[in-house]
Amino acid sequence: MVENGSIKEISIRDDIDREDLFGNLDFNLRLIEEATGSEIIQRESKLLIKGGDDVLAAGIVEELSNMLAKGETLDEQKVRYAISLKASGKSYSDSNVTGDIICFTTRGKPVRPKTIGQKNYVRSIKKRDVVFAIGPAGTGKTYIAVAMAVNALRNKEVERIILARPAVEAGENLGFLPGDLQEKVDPYLRPLYDSLYDILGRDKALALKEKEVIEVVPLAYMRGRTLDSSFIILDEAQNSTREQMKMFLTRMGFGSKIVVTGDVTQVDLPRGSKSGLVEAQRILKDVNGIDFCYLTDVDVVRNEMVKRIINAYDKFEQRHSTREG
Repeated sequence: MVENGSIKEISIRDDIDREDLFGNLDFNLRLIEEATGSEIIQRESKLLIKGGDDVLAAGIVEELSNMLAKGETLDEQKVRYAISLKASGKSYSDSNVTGDIICFTTRGKPVRPKTIGQKNYVRSIKKRDVVFAIGPAGTGKTYIAVAMAVNALRNKEVERIILARPAVEAGENLGFLPGDLQEKVDPYLRPLYDSLYDILGRDKALALKEKEVIEVVPLAYMRGRTLDSSFIILDEAQNSTREQMKMFLTRMGFGSKIVVTGDVTQVDLPRGSKSGLVEAQRILKDVNGIDFCYLTDVDVVRNEMVKRIINAYDKFEQRHSTREG
């Protein structure tokens, strides 16, 4: 990198494809400009960086180049995440974010962590028998848990997968809905089915469900069971009560693993009811063998607008809490 007055000059390595680095229609360069307030100009095999935080901009270009050299494929989520890490003084490459492949989807796509938070989440599931993953929508809490469960089943580490979710909208009293039990609760369990279908394929998932190797059930119907050699996931746990959370956690049998996911900012319980997930953080925080993994907006792997929406709501709620205080 050469500094020429107030302009930084960067030479692009010969082994780096310009289109991969710059992005379609220079989209990646525009993201760097947006994040640093710099102007980036292409000059043959060089980039000229003017104004703004030009040091950060140059560092991001170097980071993206290193990622490409290591075989990474740059997409918008990955580029944005690399920029946010660099801005906080961290390195995507040095952090070895992607780590090992968890499993492959039915279309042959590898499932692996995409952020440091997700990487730590996967590590906790491997090490601990009980893991809580708490964070906003879009951080991969449920999808990673299902992927880890499928991987454990394929490796014969467990004999079955149990997926549970509170059916808060129906008040856990589903008798008034038409159809049998499964037809009554399926609308509330749809997000779990979506993850299963993506990873296993619809036909395979339904076949395993028919054999009761995979169960997708409302939380209320877990009572009275002891689940040995099972990978058990409780999704949307912020909508469980204290009693339901205790009931769920004590279903764990020998050779089993439990993952609890939820977002403590999205509690849909009736007014006056305390969230079992919120209380579990206080009650179980010092229990040996239990990990709490906290994901944040930087771990969001959906559309960039999801992160912006989360941030906007967080700021609004902080202002509202301040006024009330």
